[in-house]
Amino acid sequence: MALRGAAFAVASAASASSSLIGRRRSPFILPIPHRLTLKSHSRTFLPIRIHQPGFRCQIRALSQAAAEPAISRKEEEEEEEQSPKDWKIKMLYDGDCPLCMREVNMLRERNKNYGTIKFIDISSDDYSPQENQGLDYETVMGRIHAILSDGTVVTDVEAFRRLYEQVGLGWVYAITKYKPIGTLADAIYGVWAKYRLQITGRPPMEEILEARKKKGEVCKDSNACKM
Repeated sequence: MALRGAAFAVASAASASSSLIGRRRSPFILPIPHRLTLKSHSRTFLPIRIHQPGFRCQIRALSQAAAEPAISRKEEEEEEEQSPKDWKIKMLYDGDCPLCMREVNMLRERNKNYGTIKFIDISSDDYSPQENQGLDYETVMGRIHAILSDGTVVTDVEAFRRLYEQVGLGWVYAITKYKPIGTLADAIYGVWAKYRLQITGRPPMEEILEARKKKGEVCKDSNACKM
């Protein structure tokens, strides 16, 4: 409707101009546009030609075009950021833990400038113990695990210290390198790890494992999901 209105306004203006100069012209003809140029992403240009002897004009109207679904550059960058080629440490994290994700997101944001951490969500259907030093879901759910590029597995506060060092925050856990402090920090973290499911309002570990087992049985012969 907006396009037709614009064309009609131009036609009316041209007609008035013709009458003012005292010349009689044949009626305006508004043909169906014979050219359609699609821009590939967000805009469509519809050239419309209005013909009359001695008068010619062209209107270009903008409208939104439906583009084919595609992965945005931002999504591609996030995907690359989560799987850096030259990673120095893998962080195995529970993507279903809301409190855990706050720390993961902070590290992921800082890692954009370093590219040294590879983030692995153990709650994903695609999680593979074989690709992560044989660490199965239940084991990694018990406490934080990280894997160095040489295959060394580190846990508890040491894992946090190694991760923070990779994004320029080594000073946060530097004091835990000293044994008395490190031992105390591990003990405190152990309490959190033991009760984190209850603290975050999630079912007990047994129920979570049973749910994953049932899902695996349902998906076993299907390509729709993986265990």
